[in-house]
Amino acid sequence: MIGTFKKWVSGSTTEQVLSEQEMYEQIQKHPVPEHIGIIMDGNGRWAKKRGLPRTAGHAAGMKRVRETIRIANDLGIKALTLYSFSTENFKRPKEEVEYLMKLPIEFLRTDLQELVDRNVKVQMLGDKEKTPSYTQSALREFEVQTEHNTGMILNFAISYGSRDEILQAIREIIEEVEKGNIDKDQITEQVMSDHLLTRGIPDPDLIIRSSGEIRISNFLLWQLAYSELWFTEELWPDFSKKVFYQAILDFQKRNRRYGAV
Repeated sequence: MIGTFKKWVSGSTTEQVLSEQEMYEQIQKHPVPEHIGIIMDGNGRWAKKRGLPRTAGHAAGMKRVRETIRIANDLGIKALTLYSFSTENFKRPKEEVEYLMKLPIEFLRTDLQELVDRNVKVQMLGDKEKTPSYTQSALREFEVQTEHNTGMILNFAISYGSRDEILQAIREIIEEVEKGNIDKDQITEQVMSDHLLTRGIPDPDLIIRSSGEIRISNFLLWQLAYSELWFTEELWPDFSKKVFYQAILDFQKRNRRYGAV
């Protein structure tokens, strides 16, 4: 769960709340995660608490996406993967699915130029065949317009499921073996990683999930083998800059041993 944004005053039992600027300064003293993955959960519950339709929660969540991208970019994060729509989300009501699938079109209209100016490179992770053509077109436009950018990689995981991703990678490797391009004894973890949708991107150092749920929900299962996990009760539309900063500060305090002593 998230920590409180507090510090102890030397020689005193008084606690003081850390400001955003103080949190930012603390973060700058240590390396930041190269790759952060976020399971953005809680839009529907946020709306329900306010007596609003679920779509209002998704609209509020989109504003938080915009701010989170800016924060990550300003901190020098190299890759940010946002779990936007899972393969399981297709089970939701048709109207909600259609609304979610049209959000990239709106995001393209409002945010493309800023992402270009910020040198952010946008990519889609997911099953394009399951994704509506209009959503694919918007995401493809993002990819084309930012393909030469050299800054932070922004992955939108849409129509994404990690088990499907792993199965597809296995099929591709089997095909390579059958063609004689690789021997089965040459299949390594790196070969597997090279056939995943995140190929060429470091595995996530930190996985964040909002809304109080403590599970991974079929997100980057292969890639998160040694990721640090961080959960918060905050619903995604309430995922503020301070909460994001706290996740990174907590990450920086952890001792990552990768199985060693």
